[in-house]
Amino acid sequence: QVQVVQSGGGLVQAGGSLRLSCSMSGNTESINGVAWHRQAPGVEHELVANITRGGTTNYADSVKGRFTVSKIDDKNTVYLQMNNLKPEDTADYYCSAYGAPMGVPYYVWGQGTQVTVSS
Repeated sequence: QVQVVQSGGGLVQAGGSLRLSCSMSGNTESINGVAWHRQAPGVEHELVANITRGGTTNYADSVKGRFTVSKIDDKNTVYLQMNNLKPEDTADYYCSAYGAPMGVPYYVWGQGTQVTVSS
């Protein structure tokens, strides 16, 4: 089993930066990647960024050039660095670890963290 714990987030002015952390424990060898999602009231759930075990990254168009996802394998931690934040980035952010040990897929979510960007 894999456990996921998030940290970071908070309130920041537009143009500012925040860093979110996603720490995994348990059967971390089974993790194939980690994704960051966000959900704002009245807005569709959005997959913001993804990083694979091999380090390949993908971003939503809405955050390209502003957000960076990275990982430190020794710490089993994935980060989402968010720069030049905009009010429309305000949302609850969730990370999720996924894998498929023995061909059985799983998706484990963090507890979520709130990001508020004031104009």
